[in-house]
Amino acid sequence: MDFDAARRNMVESQIRTNRVTDPLVISAMEEIPREIFADEAHAGIAYVDEALPLGDGRYVMEPMAYAQLLQEAAIANDDVVLDIGCATGYSSAILSRIAGTVVGLEEIPGFAAAANANLAELKIDNVAVMEGPLSAGWPAQAPYNAIIFSGAVASVPQTILDQLADGGRLMCIIAGKNGIGRGTLFTKFGDSVSMRAVFDAGSPILPGFTPTPEFQF
Repeated sequence: MDFDAARRNMVESQIRTNRVTDPLVISAMEEIPREIFADEAHAGIAYVDEALPLGDGRYVMEPMAYAQLLQEAAIANDDVVLDIGCATGYSSAILSRIAGTVVGLEEIPGFAAAANANLAELKIDNVAVMEGPLSAGWPAQAPYNAIIFSGAVASVPQTILDQLADGGRLMCIIAGKNGIGRGTLFTKFGDSVSMRAVFDAGSPILPGFTPTPEFQF
């Protein structure tokens, strides 16, 4: 399979046609080979606009939704970014071409090891992959100029919002009850955080961020 041609087609037919115009986001998605972050069984569909299953309920996020998250986060080349749920490292690899420093957070040891190996293969040296529970974030390196969730969440814990720098942005997909989520931007100013829904999108929910069951009589 000609993965280079498939990657170019993904950018032209999925990314550019959905109002993604940020040149850094487009360039990163043109450059980073998504197939090496998939398992062998799914490498052939690496450039379809679908979440790629990795096992253990985890996925590589859909390219179009992820590109939209990054564009809305307005990441600068000197920003420090937390990538929550980096899995095998694709999202962190994309961020490495946009931000100054990336902290990739992963709670499954095998995925964290794969992320480190994949990033090393691509000679990416501005990403540090940390192992820990996704729902706690990574406060040791806070505050962050931007935080990106590589998957959907039912809600954003306050402990993670507290890791934003003043003026920081957090982008995630808030899962909806009908399966349609909303790409949502959180912005921190001083002690207050504003929230604004930006676009519709669906993505598998990250572990630890599922809805709390409601009590029923």
